[in-house]
Amino acid sequence: MTLEWHETTEVDGATVREFTIHAPDRPITGVLWSGPDTKPGAPLVCFGHGASGNRHQGPIPRIASQLARDHGYFGLSLDGPVHGRRQIGPGGRASFWPEWKREGTSEEMVRDWRLALATIADLDDVQATKVGYWGLSMGTIYGAPFVAEEPRISVAVLGLMGLVSEPVHYAPTIKAAAAAITCPVFFIWQLEDELFTREECLGLFDALASDDKRLHASPGLHPNVPIEELDYSVEFLTSFLDGTRPPREVMLKVSE
Repeated sequence: MTLEWHETTEVDGATVREFTIHAPDRPITGVLWSGPDTKPGAPLVCFGHGASGNRHQGPIPRIASQLARDHGYFGLSLDGPVHGRRQIGPGGRASFWPEWKREGTSEEMVRDWRLALATIADLDDVQATKVGYWGLSMGTIYGAPFVAEEPRISVAVLGLMGLVSEPVHYAPTIKAAAAAITCPVFFIWQLEDELFTREECLGLFDALASDDKRLHASPGLHPNVPIEELDYSVEFLTSFLDGTRPPREVMLKVSE
């Protein structure tokens, strides 16, 4: 297995370095975000994109750049299994739907994520010890099992996804993942989501085993997440990764 770096660009005050991990089963393609003040040992946030995009799909560049520029974080974003520089067929949702129906797709993507995180986080110029996750829609389809299995992840933003019964092989995977996720979770839900029903979305939120989870629901279709929810997701991640969130007992006392 080898790590190959490609071009480096600047995005909204952040440095974005493209890479490929030449793994035994398939290449893993992604980007590493960092800011002008990012130092080894800074927190790292993993970003999972939606089914219609790739490692650069919005709002990932907005959030990753903000975390890198304003907080000195690293960001790690990977292409999905048939997306971006790993595109198969037409790409996007047209390629994702048959991929999602294929047995083994979730396990393979989790393996990609865990290998990429271990490779990048342990680099001498990264050395990340605190790790968070941000991923909606397909970013939760593959991200929830990844969060459930990866012990380094201590906080997650998930959503735009439900506790589905189809594909049949995936249904037990998402149920098991939800039951194994115990880190703090911020869950984003669109009330008129055309891809997942209200019952499915609430079912997934309810199934999360975390003692510290909160759900924000907004009117609108699947892709119409309000900007203020994206801003809150940044606050949520940084409050845990920076260690500035008050203990849960203190929060409860304040609310009494």
